[in-house]
Parts: sequence; structure tokens; C-alpha cells
Amino acid sequence: MRRNIVHEGSGQLTYEIREIVDVGMQLKDMGLEIVWENIGDPIQKGEKLPDWIKDIITELVGKDKSYGYVATRGVPETRKFLADKVNERGGCRVTMDDIVFFNGLGDAVAKVFGFLKREARVIGPSPAYSTHSSAEAAHSGYEHLTYELDPVKNWMPDLEDLENKVKYNDSIAGMLIINPDNPTGSVYPKEFLAKMVDIARRYRLFVMCDEIYAHIIYNGAKSAHLSEVIGEVPGIALRGISKEFPWPGSRCGWIEVFNQNKYPDFQMYIKSLISAKMLEVCSTSLPQYSIPLVIGDSRYIEHLEKRKKMFEYRVNEAFDIFSQVDGIYVTRPQGAFYMSVLFEQNVLNNEQTLIIDNVKIKKFIEDKVRDVAPDKRFVYYLLGAKGICVVPLTGFCCTRNGFRITMLETDDEKRKWTWQTIAESIKEYLASA
Repeated sequence: MRRNIVHEGSGQLTYEIREIVDVGMQLKDMGLEIVWENIGDPIQKGEKLPDWIKDIITELVGKDKSYGYVATRGVPETRKFLADKVNERGGCRVTMDDIVFFNGLGDAVAKVFGFLKREARVIGPSPAYSTHSSAEAAHSGYEHLTYELDPVKNWMPDLEDLENKVKYNDSIAGMLIINPDNPTGSVYPKEFLAKMVDIARRYRLFVMCDEIYAHIIYNGAKSAHLSEVIGEVPGIALRGISKEFPWPGSRCGWIEVFNQNKYPDFQMYIKSLISAKMLEVCSTSLPQYSIPLVIGDSRYIEHLEKRKKMFEYRVNEAFDIFSQVDGIYVTRPQGAFYMSVLFEQNVLNNEQTLIIDNVKIKKFIEDKVRDVAPDKRFVYYLLGAKGICVVPLTGFCCTRNGFRITMLETDDEKRKWTWQTIAESIKEYLASA
């Protein structure tokens, strides 16, 4: 072509969570039954939306208003409802004009990073959730900037590493926090969050906090919303219903903006997000109408508590299995529905394998593992030998070797079989060479 039409950051758009599906689907076409442990979709793994929530949505489907456009920022009554919820917590106060809806947090993340000035960088955690890390890297055209999460300290951020990177890189304009964290399942105590916000305050950064799992916390953990610790610092919290109702197919998320009126540049930046949203007219209306009716229902708290206990049981079940395996390191998650399994240093090499009886599948896997990261090699062999699809930890913008599993399988026997099979496969793989 007469001009290069490829965006400078196009090479940074990677999403291992979905990319591993392509490999799994090719193996499925070869006759291998696949157990999908790669993606955080509760519905796909068998969870049912409670009937009372379905009844609310069904009634909304019968209303004509559910089929029309809504305000660009979102349904006014819903935004007011959510602003009141923020203000009930104490801390930073917001109005309905500080709430903006998007078609899922993927849409929100794309715009939050896409409309930053290219030279303005946002530092995020490592391991990183791929949607954030890829979007930030793509907007800048460079690799995503990260601070380390320490597995020995329950995957808490290394604050010294974070501050040093902020201090000596003045291109960093923002700090990303994921709490509870994906892929590690860690939960940040309120006091710890306040220390991270203090770093942002002292170096004049804005804070973005992904709180999609804010109401999925268990095992005795306590935390806080960003609004409770943000103080006078400009900030954005990302929220949604995909993991919480759960209704991932709704593609309904929103941002809560803090202190935008105190910082003209930040306010102009938020305005650019709203202007971008105007080009799309609005976000999907039906799920927005459902939010006050569902979250405001007296049964919702019980619904959340039931799910917390469910995930706590599964997490502890998984921890009991994997903590007994030599050569790996696991910490007990306290939030979300993921666990990161970390290989100890120097236990992986390029000679290790798992037995694959199917000759065609064996050749396919052997071709795939050439020149890949050590943990990805294990993941491919696990997929080819056992049909279990997990995500390598190096796919989360991380230099550590490991993999992520989910806590979503609703079939108790299948879930336990899956984890026990992975555990036995690790033993077999590490002993193979």
C-alpha cells in the first residue's frame, strides 16, 4: 500500500486467555475432549443466574423502553443509584455525572487507555490482566510498564519497586490497581491501598482501580473501594455486573470518576471519554435498567454471600490439592475466582514432556512447543495429554513461570478431577527429564 496503515501498538495486542482457545479448538477437531479452564465465564462453567434476577430481567424485556437509546453517560436513574451507593461508603463523594457506562469493561478499558496522550504511561501490576496490559501497551506503542507482585507476600505489590519505577520514569502519569486481583486472587487491605494512593499523590498520578470482583471476597479478607481511600487524588474505579450477577453476556460496565472537578487536565481527559462515547450514542440499555432493581433488591446481599462461600470452598479445595505438590508454589486466594500456580525456579527445562498416546496430537504439540516460554511448554503438553486448557503465567505480562486456573466449574466431581489431574501431571512432567 502507498502508506503504512498499521498502528504502532498493534503488536502489543495479545490476549493469551483467548489465544489458547485456538490451540484447544484445533485439538478438539482432532477428537480430544477439552476442559476449558482458561476464561472467567461463570455461565459457561455451569453457574445459573438466580430465578429472581431472571424474573426482573424478563419483566424489563417486556417494557418498550428497554429497546431504545439511553443517555450517553447511561440511564440517569441507574447512575444516581450507583452514585448514592458510592456516597454511602464514605470517602470521596460523587454525583451521577461522575458515572459513565460502557459496553462492558473491555470497552471502558479500550477507551480509558486509547484516549490518553500517547506519551502518558500507566504502570500496572505483574502478573497483569491481559486486557489492561495490552491496551496500555498498544496505546503507547511500547511494552507495558509494570510493578512486581510478590508471591511470598500473598501477591501484594512491592511498594518499593512501584515507587522507584514511578520516581525515575516521569512518563508515568497513572497507576493501575486490580483489587481483588486477576490472575492471583489476592485482596489488598485498606491500609495497603492507602499507601499506593499516597505514592500517586506524592508523584501527581491518577489512580485507576479495576473493582470488577469487589464483592467476591472471602477467607477472612477485608478491603476497601477506591472511593474510600482516594482522598484528593484523581481516580477512576471500573465496575460491572458480568462477574457479580453474573451476567457476562450483558457487556455492561461503568466507571466511577473521583475528583475530576479539582484537576482541569483530568476533567478534560474524562470529557474526551464521554465525547468518544457520544460517537456510539450510548451503551446497551437493558442491563442498565436492571441494576437498581437487582442490586437494590433485599435478596441481593444473600446472593453475594452465597457466592462468596461457594468460591471460598472451591479455593480451599484447590489449595489443599496443589499445596501438596513439590516444585510449585501456591498462595491461598482471598478474592475473585482464580488461583495462580507458580513453578519454583529452575524446575522447568526444554526436555520435559507428558505422554501423549495420539500420534497426530503428539506431533501437533511438539511443533507448538518450539521456542516458547517454559510454562507455556507445560501448558501445551497438559492440553495435548489431558485435554485441560489453562493459561500460562507468562501470558499475563509476567516473567515468572506458572499458570492460572479458575474456580468456576460447578460439577464437583469434574472440578476435583481436573485439579487432581493437573497436580499429577505436574509431578509427571517435572520427573520426565
